[in-house]
Amino acid sequence: MAQHAAQPTADAPAVPVKLPLKVIAPWAVFFGILMLVLLYFVGAEQGATSVFSGAEVHEWVHDARHLLGFPCH
Repeated sequence: MAQHAAQPTADAPAVPVKLPLKVIAPWAVFFGILMLVLLYFVGAEQGATSVFSGAEVHEWVHDARHLLGFPCH
């Protein structure tokens, strides 16, 4: 039984797709605002600038505060 080695084929080189800034900008703004909101809830909620009363938000993000180095005790 004969074995055949795979021969490389000549494919066209990969060309990166260029995305226009108009396509990327709305997503970048959306995720930037989302990250700022998450940073607020992890870092500042239940402090001096509390939006929600009680300690529920603090308890939900308690471990993330310690992981990111925010004091909470």
